[in-house]
Amino acid sequence: MLSHLLVSVISDDKPGIVEAIAETISNENGNWLESRLSQLSGKFAGVIRVSIPTEQSSALEAKLLQLKEKDIWVKCDQVAAQSQQDKPSKAAKIHVLGPDRPGIVRELSKALVKSHINVAELETSLSSMPYSGDPLFEASGQLEIPADTDLGELHEMLDKIADALALDISFSDSADD
Repeated sequence: MLSHLLVSVISDDKPGIVEAIAETISNENGNWLESRLSQLSGKFAGVIRVSIPTEQSSALEAKLLQLKEKDIWVKCDQVAAQSQQDKPSKAAKIHVLGPDRPGIVRELSKALVKSHINVAELETSLSSMPYSGDPLFEASGQLEIPADTDLGELHEMLDKIADALALDISFSDSADD
């Protein structure tokens, strides 16, 4: 039988982090299934889903925690093999662009949670506007929308946020692509 671990990692960014983690997983007969890894502000952070024979799960967790000796901080959580949702959902994409200001992600997330929408993935960045050099906020994400969500109502909520914060918010469900 297989167990599944969700491995969270954070470290100062330096060469060899991914290799150290991959070697540890491989040496303990684990299988690296999927991951999200990123470098941000001089730090390395990531989440990795690993499968491993159940009887070897504790040994892998112990070995991963020993990476602390290399200044790689690891946390392991047991997870179900497949994520099960209570209600059927559909995938959607969101893209946000506009002048930066505090609270953009908060306002967007408040609107999404009102409609019981799950943020599956979100990437944000900050750059400069052409010509003026003012800070420009951008976000792109994948959403999981309950099948019974009123998309017209959701579009209206997003339009209100866009107007209030001077943002361009584009939203498309999988049927729009």
